[in-house]
Amino acid sequence: MSSEQEQESIRCLVAKVGLDGHDRGAHVIARAFRDAGFEVIYSGLHKAPEEIVQAAVQEDVDVLGISILSGAHDTLVPKIMDGLEEYGAKDDTLVLVGGVIPDEDRDELMDEGVSAVFGPGTSIEETIEFVRENAPER
Repeated sequence: MSSEQEQESIRCLVAKVGLDGHDRGAHVIARAFRDAGFEVIYSGLHKAPEEIVQAAVQEDVDVLGISILSGAHDTLVPKIMDGLEEYGAKDDTLVLVGGVIPDEDRDELMDEGVSAVFGPGTSIEETIEFVRENAPER
């Protein structure tokens, strides 16, 4: 299998969780991931953690990118991680969080099982590279 085929098989869910209505960043990432050859599913706005978990499990995604700007990451992300664990999907899903996350909250998110936190100003290339290097092998 060529490396191009492998990259094409990376399935990503770009998710907006909670009441945060700012989705420009999520759209930018979804488009960039698609342009990089990833399969992309976009959750739409105002999803509950349970809905994000259901979508990730049903779509059998490799990567879950959570876009959150509302400041509720410290309650919403752990709920998503717990849900993934309940379905046995936590270990084989690369979970990324993007948005305005204070530095002091990053370690907590990593302890929950998040693989990376991308703040404002992170280059799209850096994010795509991280996914390519860390997405679980199928």
